[in-house]
Amino acid sequence: MRVQLQNDPSAQIFSEQLLDIGNGKIELQPNTQCIKLPDNFCTVVQDKNELIQSIFPDIQNNYFNHEWLSQRAILAAKNVDVDEINFQIQQLLPGDLMSFKSIDTVVDENESVNFPIEFLNSLDIPGMPPHNLRLKIGSSIILLRNLNPPQLCNGTRLVIKKITGNILEATILAGKFKGKVVLLPRIPMIPSDSTIPFKRLQFPIRLAFAMSINKSQGQTMSICGLDLENPCFSHGQLYVACSRVGKPSNLFVLAKDRLTKNIVHRLVLH
Repeated sequence: MRVQLQNDPSAQIFSEQLLDIGNGKIELQPNTQCIKLPDNFCTVVQDKNELIQSIFPDIQNNYFNHEWLSQRAILAAKNVDVDEINFQIQQLLPGDLMSFKSIDTVVDENESVNFPIEFLNSLDIPGMPPHNLRLKIGSSIILLRNLNPPQLCNGTRLVIKKITGNILEATILAGKFKGKVVLLPRIPMIPSDSTIPFKRLQFPIRLAFAMSINKSQGQTMSICGLDLENPCFSHGQLYVACSRVGKPSNLFVLAKDRLTKNIVHRLVLH
């Protein structure tokens, strides 16, 4: 769909290459079991700095342009890479970094001896905000919970407008409510897939200059970067990541020698 909207000859070839990736039709290199990304499929970059510069050029002067900000993001398979890129990009913004630490408690008070506060603070679980959330005015963020549907849903991207105590003022970046200014409070959250039943009181957000491939599903971008230093590890991830954009000139990929893993379980496709 994104590709068809481009009305661009290169977009048609791109769409066929995307389908080949999605269907696992690109042959594996015998020695590495990786695929080689097709020619003219994307722009390959050499390191993280080049990837950041390609997707967020001159961010120091462009970050306050919400239209510009909403159209771009960098995707990675693993949260450790997402966090590293987000930290690096946020450092480029002017202004002071503000730190917000969560209040973590065990759900069952009888378990508090087994799980000290310091241990709970150290937990960084997908779908949960970090214990130490560091923000700047102008930072791009993504909502991790439904706060006020349909306006504020899990996956809504916003930009920080103002920081006051326990309330964040933010502007919605895209969609039907684009441009609307909203207030985000700290809320208690219990992770659904953690073996340790604990509660974290924190703003339900993460930085979103970069996001995980799984979190990017449903997001449309004009320009997308893809960090494949740690390759995709589950079925269809590479296809999902590459299909966020509609034409090859808007896709920038960090992959050594154009090689990367493409996990496709053929049984799922039948």
